[in-house]
Amino acid sequence: MKEIKCGIIGSGVIAPVHLESYRKVPGVTVQYLCDIVPGKAQSMADKYGVPRTCTDYQDILNDPEIDCVSVCTDHASHGQIVADALDKGKHVICEKCLTATDAQLEIALKAHKRSPKLIFAGVFQHRFEPANILLRQMLRDGQFGTLLTASLNVACLRTDEYYNSDPWRGTWAQEGGSVLINQAVHHFDLLRYFLGDIDSLCASYSNLVHQKTIETEDTINAILKFKNGMHVTFCATSGSFAVPWRSGFFFTGTKGYLEYSEFKPVFWKFLDEKLTGELGKKFEECEESKAIQAGKNYYGTGHPAQIADFIDAIREGRAPFVTGEDSGETARAVHACYESARSGKWVQL
Repeated sequence: MKEIKCGIIGSGVIAPVHLESYRKVPGVTVQYLCDIVPGKAQSMADKYGVPRTCTDYQDILNDPEIDCVSVCTDHASHGQIVADALDKGKHVICEKCLTATDAQLEIALKAHKRSPKLIFAGVFQHRFEPANILLRQMLRDGQFGTLLTASLNVACLRTDEYYNSDPWRGTWAQEGGSVLINQAVHHFDLLRYFLGDIDSLCASYSNLVHQKTIETEDTINAILKFKNGMHVTFCATSGSFAVPWRSGFFFTGTKGYLEYSEFKPVFWKFLDEKLTGELGKKFEECEESKAIQAGKNYYGTGHPAQIADFIDAIREGRAPFVTGEDSGETARAVHACYESARSGKWVQL
């Protein structure tokens, strides 16, 4: 097994998750850390025993020994870093949200078209959760009958201290938004994963809690029309002081109903009484599978599973489970929500 050597660009809060996930995969080492803040990468390198650091990501890209990179910087810098890495022959996995604008997205996608044999993945680790895979299969297999309605609510808390801790947070120029593009984007992506592509949408956003701290939204609502004809409602806020984190999906079909919170079913009923009776057990088995996989220290859940898939895609010369192009479609829908909110019009994707 050929050793794969990795570099991580950006040494903020998500970088250690990538580093530890790489370490779970046999034959993989992290050789390089980068951050534009002097000393930030070195501090992380000292903690984890990474041999090399830099403040210019081009140093990583110019190292012929580096096979792949994780892009863990602010949203607005993703597109150019991804393009530069692909153009230098590196495989790339990029954190959410893939880009802050459509223009930046095109920079990344065009670079991959120039080097299609390189692996380009976008991080949406919740697609790897066994329960989410099961639910998607149920929805796609027609076990809900004709899907009628769906909704998603995300309540979380981000404090003024959180936004003040990094200058890019809460800015249109660098973060590209706030609660949607950063906190709720994973759940927003799962709507696409569960239901397919979005046809058009309209949205409205406000800053209700953090007016003195951020210029972006802390609350957003949207109606999404999917290509399968469904209209889906979505709302999210980062001002939920009473409940710092809670998410819930609701699905109604002609044959079944499900309330799904924190990736677990909390209430369900189907016309098929056997399915109603067995569903709880099916999801319990997902939790057991999740624990077993994590115990194997390989193909665990979340980031470890996605990083493992990324490495296997490199070794096998296949597409990753979440391609950069697919991740880009979620980014495009996020950008469309902001466009719709500013224009007051429906936006066609």
